[in-house]
Amino acid sequence: MDDPFGIAFDELPAEIAVFPLPGVLLLPGGRLPLNIFEPRYLNMILDCLGEGRMIGMIQPTEDARDPLPEDIPLEQIGCAGRVVSFAETGDGRLMVSLDGICRFDVSRELENRNGYRRVAADYSRFAKDMDQDDVTLDRDKLFAVLRHYFETKGLQADLQSMERADDTLLIASLGMLCPFSRQEKQALLGAESFSQIAEIIISLMEMAARSDDRSQAKH
Repeated sequence: MDDPFGIAFDELPAEIAVFPLPGVLLLPGGRLPLNIFEPRYLNMILDCLGEGRMIGMIQPTEDARDPLPEDIPLEQIGCAGRVVSFAETGDGRLMVSLDGICRFDVSRELENRNGYRRVAADYSRFAKDMDQDDVTLDRDKLFAVLRHYFETKGLQADLQSMERADDTLLIASLGMLCPFSRQEKQALLGAESFSQIAEIIISLMEMAARSDDRSQAKH
């Protein structure tokens, strides 16, 4: 199985640098913009550019101050992404675009390198992430719930563009962009399949919209 960038499943890195960010989610098929400015993560990006351009996005197990403590515990599921574009700013930052490739379980944490953290990654449970045709999605139900959710949350979105997006991109984008909690985003990462991710997204939006409807009814 190959992803759109020509990476075979058995070519995914067994050891991967990880970028811990609370509340930030990368899903396969999604694109995540990153603003890199801490020295440890500048080192990480520069190193990965010479080593396959792959890093892992992962959440810490708790919300914490910025910058994150170096030893903050990490969740056990992350997502490997490939750097597809980067640009250096005049003040030394890197603007990076990361494309989601495949989720992974953390087998163990490895020794730090140049200030950033690394883990041994096990992708076996998420091999279907790289089979983008294996998605079942009730688009009519999704968009009905989506419109209600956006309305109750006061969110603006280009629904016409979303309707044109393929199922994988649509699911990944919604999971990454909707204001779900850190725990809810971790639940999406742990879903068995993309179809199950879609079901969880629909359920989360339905619950949030019902809660907002009840709050508005009381006023």
